[in-house]
Amino acid sequence: MRRIREVLRLKLLCKLSHREIARALGVSVGAVSHYGRLAEQAGLGWPEVEAIDEAQLEARLMPRAPPVGRRVLPDFAAIHQELKRKGVTLQLLWEEYVAAHSGETTYRYTQFCQRYADWAATLQRSMRLVHRAGEKCFVDFAGQTVPILDVAGAVASRAHVFVAVLGASNYTFACATAAESMADWLGAISLALEFYGGVPAMLVPDNPRALIAEADRYEPLANRTALDFAAHYATVILPARPYKPRDKEQASDCTLSGELSVS
Repeated sequence: MRRIREVLRLKLLCKLSHREIARALGVSVGAVSHYGRLAEQAGLGWPEVEAIDEAQLEARLMPRAPPVGRRVLPDFAAIHQELKRKGVTLQLLWEEYVAAHSGETTYRYTQFCQRYADWAATLQRSMRLVHRAGEKCFVDFAGQTVPILDVAGAVASRAHVFVAVLGASNYTFACATAAESMADWLGAISLALEFYGGVPAMLVPDNPRALIAEADRYEPLANRTALDFAAHYATVILPARPYKPRDKEQASDCTLSGELSVS
């Protein structure tokens, strides 16, 4: 700042040219021009420059930009709990977060999701299951039902949504059924296999009463009809352990090629 003050003294008080100031102080002509332009923009003449100290001169010539407001950090623990409720999505929670902090700086949706994912990754770690192509097809019914309307627009009944997912590729099939009986389960699985055009080595449901005769913690056993169904398709039904949702964890580390064996 002492050199800048001297540049301004020679320019504003002594009225030297930029080249003369540059030779006298050993600086570039561009630097002299730059400092003179800063003083002009700040409205400083030599009397003002002489009257202030170096810190004040720096603040007048090169004012710092106002700090950007810090973004409001979401409550990820509460978000994590809310996501366990039916129908709650990250999109909905992000909209509520933005609405709750209107007028403040908030994260955009993509950043919101990424920061939540980073936070969730710090929770209890579990072994990741890697699925081979053609090995497992996970089947289950979604928790929510879909209303079916009659001609008058009233709800006549509710459809149950069946979902099948291939373990390696996450290739998904879904259909609606009237209920969740054994016939609905086996009929929906049959449609899924027809959709995929082949049969996986294993079918992995939860422990539905319609399929499972003994929901044992270690060796759950499918009922006779389900076993006959599996034998017909040359596959096996391997129920997940009760209260062990990570038994059905998805992974996409395998390729799509050879996903199923054609039956």
